[in-house]
Amino acid sequence: MRLLIVLPVLGLAAILITHRPSVLAEGAQSASEAVPASLKTGLILHQSEGELRVRRPRPDSRAAMAAPSMIIKVDPQNGASPNFFVGYEEIAPGGSIPAHSHPKYDEVLFVHEGEGLATLGSQERRVTAGATIYIPPMTRVSVKNTGKGSLNVFFVFPHPGMVSDYYRGMTVAEGEKAAPFSAEEFAAFRARHQDHIMFDEQ
Repeated sequence: MRLLIVLPVLGLAAILITHRPSVLAEGAQSASEAVPASLKTGLILHQSEGELRVRRPRPDSRAAMAAPSMIIKVDPQNGASPNFFVGYEEIAPGGSIPAHSHPKYDEVLFVHEGEGLATLGSQERRVTAGATIYIPPMTRVSVKNTGKGSLNVFFVFPHPGMVSDYYRGMTVAEGEKAAPFSAEEFAAFRARHQDHIMFDEQ
């Protein structure tokens, strides 16, 4: 069953590249040339494998993010991909991905396990294992875990550089101290990455 869920991640993610061929062709070529041939071997990862990252706590006045940690499956550093960012996180019951949008890039989100309520623009639908959510640029999205178990999701972006910088900047590697953001630092971080993501709650 997990194989059937993971395979569409790779297949549908390819749509993101073909969506903007003229932009990606030049960038992908230059990025690919910069990747040593020894690293271009691909990855086979199980559900819990990848680069585990722990989110830095946000300022006291801010609500917590969907999950305290995440796994970077594929990006320029993990797998040496010049074209994709693939992440994975497990959202506890009652937790949610807060309402946000991506100004420039598409995103595809896959529900691997669990159930929840997805809001996409004016749409609202219950989602369960196997669901796919395609999020066009500048489209508001949120997902809430409404089940009794964990809601486990994969998310895929093209143009991994900006996305990878964002997720690595808000997290630390497993085993490192996750120092809380100060209010000033957090505001500067959000401003620095506003081309990638914008939240309803600022």
